[in-house]
Amino acid sequence: MEVKTADVLLVGGGVMSATLGMMLNQLDPSLKIIMVERLDHVAHESTHGWNNAGTGHAGYCELNYTPENEDGSVGIHRAQAINASFEVTLQFWSYLVENSLLPEPNKFINTIPHQSLVWGDKDVNFLRERYKQLSAHHLFKDMQYSEDPNVISEWMPLAMANRDPNQPVAATRVNYGSDVDFGALTRNMVKSLQKSPNFELILNYNVHRIRQQRSGNWSVRLKERTGKHSAIIGAKFVFLGAGGGALPLLQKSKIPERKGYGGFPVGGQWLVCTKPEIVKQHDSKTYGKAPIGAPPMSVPHLDTRIIDGKPALLFGPFAGFTMKFLKKGSKLDLVSSVRKSNLKPMFSVGSKNMDLTHYLIKESLQSHKERVNALRNFYPEAKAEDWTLAKAGQRVMIIKKDENGKGKLEFGTEMVTAEDGSLAVLLGASPGASTSVQAMIDVIERCFKDKLNESGWKEKMCKMIPSYGQSLINDATLLESVKTKTLATLKLS
Repeated sequence: MEVKTADVLLVGGGVMSATLGMMLNQLDPSLKIIMVERLDHVAHESTHGWNNAGTGHAGYCELNYTPENEDGSVGIHRAQAINASFEVTLQFWSYLVENSLLPEPNKFINTIPHQSLVWGDKDVNFLRERYKQLSAHHLFKDMQYSEDPNVISEWMPLAMANRDPNQPVAATRVNYGSDVDFGALTRNMVKSLQKSPNFELILNYNVHRIRQQRSGNWSVRLKERTGKHSAIIGAKFVFLGAGGGALPLLQKSKIPERKGYGGFPVGGQWLVCTKPEIVKQHDSKTYGKAPIGAPPMSVPHLDTRIIDGKPALLFGPFAGFTMKFLKKGSKLDLVSSVRKSNLKPMFSVGSKNMDLTHYLIKESLQSHKERVNALRNFYPEAKAEDWTLAKAGQRVMIIKKDENGKGKLEFGTEMVTAEDGSLAVLLGASPGASTSVQAMIDVIERCFKDKLNESGWKEKMCKMIPSYGQSLINDATLLESVKTKTLATLKLS
């Protein structure tokens, strides 16, 4: 059996692991880093372009990030936090481009306006209030708003063609939104990492066992997926960035912090159109309001996508009921994740969210005609024969204990770390990849805090992310400075 050692072991070949690997490699090139991926190439699960929305999630168009309160006001705090996190991500990508660690920006990110579209008096009132609240803050000062059908027709001609002229409509728009091919981004980051003599990529291996030794280091046993080989990696620090597969890996680690966590898997599907004559008529990501009972990642949107350099239109996602934690996972994933420590929270969430389960099952049983009818809310002239169905990625929402020891369903992401900082795992779904840099900063601050304070890492962090340690939410001048640079470097202006 082969035995290897590493300072850092990254489990999972997606955007999170690649981002952490890139950051640590820049902070200390002498660190020995090993990345293990269960498939035969990286970025093929949730990170793959067809498996996510590709939206550079910035809160511009996603209406679920700005909930409506009972008094009619709109909460904007989550949108602010997500927007600021994406601005941090853009700074790091800009640094990588400037230092030739990533290729030309259009290989992984392109300018696509971010728009919201609603109809009916109730939702028009909501969007008007949302715009009023957001545009008053410097993070969203460039947002445009209109209730004029002629203006909205210029912004999104497909959505307005042959729409009922008596139906009230409203829309917002931010011109410098982005479409991100996270698969291409991740593959390029890993390709850059492979140029380092202290980085190793291991493909086609599953993590079979994770054990912490008395020394505090970790012993991680790997088994080849398609063969009989196995290996053991001794690592000082382990990051479990395996998307939907992160929860089972956390459970294998047996750290006390794992207790009480469970997962609620959600599948997804897209309607896809690649006809050039249709694709060229819609150049934006246009989000609407989610149906009642839908999970947050199922907010309907008509998207321009550029995946592997090829443009397409996607509509969806249509949520679906599933037992799998990964697209290429097992139907036993959900059942095998049940433990004595999470049985009560999982049962509690399951009993309290029967409406969500029924919604997911109903969504998965829709006919092509029913899906196209939903599309016609965004594209009234849509023809069924122009659209095909494609599978999106799997998402696993977090189940955790509430203050009463029962369970609650979390729709965001959460970092779980061992008390000694030797292991970290990222759980959850949306907004995910778009906030990857901020999430990995959190890992570094929690798990490498001694290095940050003593090894000059803080100065290097400020070079990679000029706003590091400061608040983009509170400092309008700082935002203007970093935004001007990132939009120019990434050619989004």
